[in-house]
Amino acid sequence: MVTFGERMTMEREDLGTLRTLGFEDDELRELGLWEPATGDPCDLAEMYLRRSKKKDTLTSLRQQVREMCGHARSEGKTIRHLWFEQRSASKASVRREEFEKATGAVIAGLSKTLYVFKTSRLSRRGMGQVGLLLDEFDTRKARICVTAERIDSSKSRMILAILSEQAREQAADISQFAKLSITANKAEGKWTGGVTPYGLYSPKGSGKLAHNPKEYPTARRIAVYLLNRKTPAWIANKLNSEGLLTRHGRKWTDSGIISLAHSVTWAGLVANREKMRDEHGNELDKYHRGGTPLLDKKGHPISLGKGVISFSEHVKIATILAERAQPGTTIGDRSRGKREIVAILTDLLRCGRCKGPMENGGINYRCQARQRQGESSCKGISTDRARIDRELAGLWETHILSLSPESDVIHAIARKWLDYKDPAKEKRKQEVTAALESAASRELKLQKEFFLGGGMDETLYDSLRRDLSEQISGMKAELKELAKNADLTALVHPEPLALLWENAGPTGQRALLRAAIRKIVLSPPKGRGDRTPLSERMDIDWIDKDVDETPLDAGLAHVEKKRLERAAA
Repeated sequence: MVTFGERMTMEREDLGTLRTLGFEDDELRELGLWEPATGDPCDLAEMYLRRSKKKDTLTSLRQQVREMCGHARSEGKTIRHLWFEQRSASKASVRREEFEKATGAVIAGLSKTLYVFKTSRLSRRGMGQVGLLLDEFDTRKARICVTAERIDSSKSRMILAILSEQAREQAADISQFAKLSITANKAEGKWTGGVTPYGLYSPKGSGKLAHNPKEYPTARRIAVYLLNRKTPAWIANKLNSEGLLTRHGRKWTDSGIISLAHSVTWAGLVANREKMRDEHGNELDKYHRGGTPLLDKKGHPISLGKGVISFSEHVKIATILAERAQPGTTIGDRSRGKREIVAILTDLLRCGRCKGPMENGGINYRCQARQRQGESSCKGISTDRARIDRELAGLWETHILSLSPESDVIHAIARKWLDYKDPAKEKRKQEVTAALESAASRELKLQKEFFLGGGMDETLYDSLRRDLSEQISGMKAELKELAKNADLTALVHPEPLALLWENAGPTGQRALLRAAIRKIVLSPPKGRGDRTPLSERMDIDWIDKDVDETPLDAGLAHVEKKRLERAAA
């Protein structure tokens, strides 16, 4: 008889994804996607499935899976894992986590084949990105198989290269036409799509905004509260205490109220916002917050239909919020630029009452839900920041000293420390990678011009190809040098480890903690003046738990002794 635990271990890791796509268990058995795949990596394969828009139906996605499974079966391959995500493939700013996992599984040697349905589903960033991936695969005798176009990268690399460049050109055309369409619609006062502000919606086919009957009464209450000079935190607590939730069923926060207050669209007007750019001036898939009303030729704001507030009310609310701004503080001051990190446990420390995050409150850490959503959400707890930071430093050092030098955590810490300690090196890696992608694309265009165009002199072609090949070889060698592992000496001996921590600064210490800890839950005190040591109130979720740790008291004593010795020196 198969026990529940044995049945759970027999399930595929991607079974939840397959069922989300709408597959029935019987069909999964027919496709060979029911039982976990085992065997030689040469007989196993990864499958990557992507859709860029929700209009790509699940029916279409299931058919893609069926065809890829049929192709794999004809080659005698078994699908080890299906990786699925909804992401753009053309924007460099968008990270495709599932794609990285799929290719990472092949690079790690778990399988030798990656199946995709079409070249455009693989990438729309051209041969620059695809070529680097193929280099990695070639060194491991692995391959990419494109089912619809019947391409095997181990046999038809040039064809895959040409198709990937075509996919990139198509993406550029799509982006240009979409941008023109959005600009034209904005000028005509039409809603261009996306998430409407709370209290409004866009009736299908209207291209305008209208009041949402379910949300408008609450949205108008928020506006009246703001006009009556109620603080965003007070408003959030008021709504939460009445059991009113946001559109997505969550509790209100002060930051959510502030976002509504600054939204030009909440006033029923077309917003004019600029896209963020990277250090090279390339547009990112993010916009700057706020924005201003887009004006017509006569200098009047362009209307999108109905708003929750009028334009004059929008201006008045903005003025009220600006009056509360305190220079040099977190209260409404946008002139300070990027703030220096001082709290090392941000994003790690959790409230023991609601299990939500705790945030920096100046001299303490405090429950974020209590601060942003009010007492109706959580009674909250707070703790002295310097005290818990100091206590956790000893726990961290003790834990790291107990790990094996081969531990994945040790290597993760080394990488994070290297990135923090030498940001110029990390930036250079990004620059070289981008330059390498560009050079690979130019090399392919040169080959197309010579072999397909037929108008280039052979001597000129050889000269240009030689120069490009030298550039590519040089950049690959530099990337290999930049990717060398960090020195782990400081992480396996007490003295250098303590010095490493002390010299890291808040930003470096946060990076070191995040490499070793998932989260820390701080239990509430038993009462006023509770003297229970913080180490006993902290439930730390270490990434690497299976270690033979040094006794806690002995480890802390050792670390503290070294600190005092260095301070006295």
